[in-house]
Amino acid sequence: MNFFEQQDRARRNSGRLLILMVLAVLSLITLTSLALGVVWQLFGQSHSSLWLASDGAIGLLPSWRLVGVVSLAVIAVVLLGSVYKSLPLSRGGQAVAERLGGRLINLAPQSLEEQRLLNVVEEMALASGTPVPPVYVLDDAGINAFAAGLTPQDAVIGITRGAISLLSREELQGVIAHEFSHIFHGDMRLNTRLVAVLHGILLLGLIGGFLLRGSSRAGSRSSRNNSAAAIIAVGGTLWLLGYAGTFFGSLIKAAVSRQREFLADASAVQFTRNPQGIAGALQKIGGNLYGSQLRAGHAAEFSHMYFAAGISRALDGMLATHPPLDERIRRVTPEWDGRYPHVASLSLVPADASADQRAVAQGWDQALAAGFSAASATAAIASIGEPSAAHLQQAHQLLDELHPALRQAAHHGSGAQALLYGLLLAPVAGLREQQMQLLQPLLNADLMSHLQALEQPLRQLPGNQRLTLLDLAMPALKQLGTEQAVTLCAVMARLIRADGKVELLEWTLLRIVERNLAPSRRLSGHFHLLELADEVQVLLSFLARAGSILPEQAQAALAQAAVELPYTGLNLLPAAQCDLKALEAALKRLNQLQPLQKPRLLKAMARCIEHDGRIEVAEAELLRAVADLLDCPLPPLLHSTNGKLAG
Repeated sequence: MNFFEQQDRARRNSGRLLILMVLAVLSLITLTSLALGVVWQLFGQSHSSLWLASDGAIGLLPSWRLVGVVSLAVIAVVLLGSVYKSLPLSRGGQAVAERLGGRLINLAPQSLEEQRLLNVVEEMALASGTPVPPVYVLDDAGINAFAAGLTPQDAVIGITRGAISLLSREELQGVIAHEFSHIFHGDMRLNTRLVAVLHGILLLGLIGGFLLRGSSRAGSRSSRNNSAAAIIAVGGTLWLLGYAGTFFGSLIKAAVSRQREFLADASAVQFTRNPQGIAGALQKIGGNLYGSQLRAGHAAEFSHMYFAAGISRALDGMLATHPPLDERIRRVTPEWDGRYPHVASLSLVPADASADQRAVAQGWDQALAAGFSAASATAAIASIGEPSAAHLQQAHQLLDELHPALRQAAHHGSGAQALLYGLLLAPVAGLREQQMQLLQPLLNADLMSHLQALEQPLRQLPGNQRLTLLDLAMPALKQLGTEQAVTLCAVMARLIRADGKVELLEWTLLRIVERNLAPSRRLSGHFHLLELADEVQVLLSFLARAGSILPEQAQAALAQAAVELPYTGLNLLPAAQCDLKALEAALKRLNQLQPLQKPRLLKAMARCIEHDGRIEVAEAELLRAVADLLDCPLPPLLHSTNGKLAG
């Protein structure tokens, strides 16, 4: 099942989950109404018109008006509880990581272990075509990890101290690949929604517990009437039903989570091409004294987000959010003998060095080609959400070839901002000096110093490393405050307009930065390609003109693209009708395509840029940037080796 099928399945699963949760709430309403009706009849004013049955009879069945009142109250409590929980989680994965006591390491790794982890995450992010996520380390001896966030743009990865100390590099790769699978397949958003809904249901039980505690104190002071008994009965009812609802909601959560874990394990194997990596990590959990347990006070809230079970509880068989370790291991390595290894600390320096050497060994072509074969775009589209070991090798190579000063700057707050400004500096000396004069009053001394130091390495930066550099800098940029992020984008916009024109690279850099620093609400895809024919024509006309000199060549590229689309024909639009402003409007609409419709559009884009049998670096960069804006993380195009695609 590919990335787009998984996205479609995630959307349908979210719908099914919503139905199940609605049914759970309706059951709570019914049971609560009946129970409170009985309580009122026993302890309240039985002749009150609000509580009488519709036929006027006095019995244990409540009236419809009671049902209505209780229903509204239960719905209000569940909604308010869910909204209350959702508000802090709306910050994305950072909120979850901080709630679990995580420490950000992207900007300042404190040990060789943390640097090794960061290297693994960066390689996998670049291989996947996604910005590098913020990485948090939890101070726990258990071996565990998680991915959290509402969208890939606000996703974070968390991992325990036990994992980075006890796992080898290839085992870390397996764990991180597992977490990237959750990011690709929409599991994070589903997990976050589950946390919010379950908290809303639990709130009923918490209210009931509060009433019970309050009534016990009031009962000792008031024995002349039965009001205290009524409060106890209401509190007990709410407590019982609230926790019962939470129990059944947890059953739903656990069932969904277990299936997603199997899928993530399989995706990790496909990514790394090494089943021993993730299998070894799972085996070490079984052999670790602390297993995969987390000590954080809020660990239970996010139990379904972890790589392995983070807490132990009663009824683990029914409420287990993860399949048994032995079952997961045997699914990826059927030959496993069933024995867990004795876990001991690693000697990191030699192991890390040899693993890095192995990652780029085995005949990988070290010389970058000037361009890509036509088939490389189609291969990259087929790898969306499912990158291969070849993509991982190429990512490692890109990082290794990156100028040390640029890589260091990407992990520093001022350095990351300076990189963005530097990427926007014109190659022409006179215009570049004009841009530097523009920046002088807008930037502080530290930023200007970084920019001047990076100016020369940036001028020597190969075209295929520009998006790589932006992806590396993203965690540092995400640490900027809201005001700083707004200022950054405003300065970028002024820098872009300095020469009186907006180039494609400049526009894509600004849009990607805006999209990651201020993620907008993700819209559900509901459009078919047939409904967005005008937008498709704008996008493809733009691509055709960007990669062609003559109108005849652009028309030929458009004709190639049309083969993949359900249209009778496409006409090349005039340049004025497919400029950057029109492109931006078209992409906003095209991002609302149904998941299973996006592959056809991407294949059409690939055909458009590969019509002449070769894809230039600039065309590949444009394809990846547009795919990113369409929420399709396109892995880097693979360079050819001996006439064949690498991998």
